[in-house]
Amino acid sequence: MPRLGGYLFALALAGTVGVAADARAQDCAKVVRFESLRAGEVYFRAGPGVDYPVDWVFRRKALPVAVIGEYENWRRVCDFEGTVGWVHRSMLSNAATAMIVAPLATLRRAPEASSPAVARAEATLVGEVEGCDQGWCRVAIQGVKGWVEQKAIWGAVK
Repeated sequence: MPRLGGYLFALALAGTVGVAADARAQDCAKVVRFESLRAGEVYFRAGPGVDYPVDWVFRRKALPVAVIGEYENWRRVCDFEGTVGWVHRSMLSNAATAMIVAPLATLRRAPEASSPAVARAEATLVGEVEGCDQGWCRVAIQGVKGWVEQKAIWGAVK
């Protein structure tokens, strides 16, 4: 059974911490829908426009983000860690993706815990979500397809 390896991705931070982080976490609970990053480099800005400073730079295409607000062509988004920023809508895709957030998630042949494992996926791996049903999601990660418990992933489903 293959073990699908992940990698840590770099984030450049120039924002605030502390009390502001608590407010951002509350905002992240207001998910309108999930989308994913269209490009390999996406700027999270402090506000809805190019005149606002860049707080974060994400360097991970297909990373799922939660849309939590909209203003004209800008989307206020949140990542799996609660980082909030504004992204131009052209940098987002409707592709359903999810990130493994469990330390190690088992992909199974069928959506049940007793089903044989087809692979184990490490935290931070991102894959396509083909659908979800009763707490399980069918995903494709690094060419391997299987069912994973919904609680082990973040994105694509609310």
